[in-house]
Amino acid sequence: MRKLYAIGIGAGDPEHLTVQAIDRLNRVDVFFVLDKGSEKADLVRLREEILDRFVTRPGYRVVLATDPPRDRTPSDYRAAVADWHEARAAVYERLISTELGESGTGAFLVWGDPSLYDSTIALIEAVLARGNVVFEYEVVPGISSISALVARHRTTMNQIGRAVQLTTGRRLAEGWPEGVDDVFVLLDAHTTFDRFADQGLTIFWGAYVGTPDEVLLSGPLTAGLAGEIRRVRAEARERHGWIMDTYLLRRPAK
Repeated sequence: MRKLYAIGIGAGDPEHLTVQAIDRLNRVDVFFVLDKGSEKADLVRLREEILDRFVTRPGYRVVLATDPPRDRTPSDYRAAVADWHEARAAVYERLISTELGESGTGAFLVWGDPSLYDSTIALIEAVLARGNVVFEYEVVPGISSISALVARHRTTMNQIGRAVQLTTGRRLAEGWPEGVDDVFVLLDAHTTFDRFADQGLTIFWGAYVGTPDEVLLSGPLTAGLAGEIRRVRAEARERHGWIMDTYLLRRPAK
């Protein structure tokens, strides 16, 4: 039977790979990579670097496929994401059925950890649900963006005995979550932290964490620091054509 791996490759540093991940890499016949265009070619290059560095098994192949476009300004966000996932599932199914032999082993190299704000597991399940191709799969955890972020800032995810929440900028814009003192924000293109400046919070922000282009800023979330993060973020995005950033907002435990 075909076998698939969803392998977490960490937040950007090739040394984030676990021993388990390296072991699984060396079992793979075909690596599937979704190409997001020239602006995000760095993401493909990092995957190629990982393979060159850690895979000693000869004869593996890398198959590139174009990632379906996504509507970034939809009137119905959930519907747009559902349509995008449907298109991506079709690409996954085609890759698995046409590029992987009946007893072959394939892998998707997943940025960060496959379980955290990533659609790979859901897409694999969607392909299985279609019933057109049969395979088994395994998920290999990786170092997540939030793990890398707090490590680089030399802090913790939580305060003693206090809750932590992971959310998006879209949800944070609705207000600070009740009963939580530490909030990780992912997928925030609109710097929602601005709304919480000068309210006694601390921010730990990072972009391209674990890569040579890493940028880190932290401190009391004043209007001045919020403006500095906005400026640095905009300059980095202009320079690279894309940005991956996340941040932790912390309020003192009462």
